[in-house]
Parts: sequence; structure tokens; C-alpha cells
Amino acid sequence: MTQLVKQKLREIIAAQAMVDVADICDATTPQQLGLDSIGLVEAVFAIEEHFDIQVPFNANEPDDPRFDISTVGAMTRAVEALISQNSA
Repeated sequence: MTQLVKQKLREIIAAQAMVDVADICDATTPQQLGLDSIGLVEAVFAIEEHFDIQVPFNANEPDDPRFDISTVGAMTRAVEALISQNSA
């Protein structure tokens, strides 16, 4: 599941940032991709829709520890945790 989640998450983020998926790695930050708060919100909506999960993200509180958006790798781990909780 990890590779599939990682790949799809990168595709979603790349589409929002209008960059090539190959330009994204685990250490990439939203800021490096040029994603502003609106872009992040759009990415979160797409993530929720694709993975059928509820992401605890509030653009007004981007440092909320319930959904770490510091890097693509952190977002991947957070999405995987939410998927696991959802299927439990």
C-alpha cells in the first residue's frame, strides 16, 4: 500500500503545484513547490476524495500536529495513518 499511496499523493500534489511528479521527493516542502494555503487546501480536498478519508487540516492552523504538512514524506505518513484508522 505504501508505494501506491506515495505515488498517488505525489500525483495529487504535483497537479496542484503544476510541477512534474519526478520533481517531488519525500523531503520536498509545499513551499518549495510554490503551494500556498489555497493550493494546500485544494490538495487536501483531492486527497480526501481519492483516499476516502477525513484530513484534519485547517489552513488557518497549518502547524496543527494532527496532519503534518511540513514535507511530502510527512504528508504521506499522515495519509497512510488516516487510511489505517479508516479501515480499522
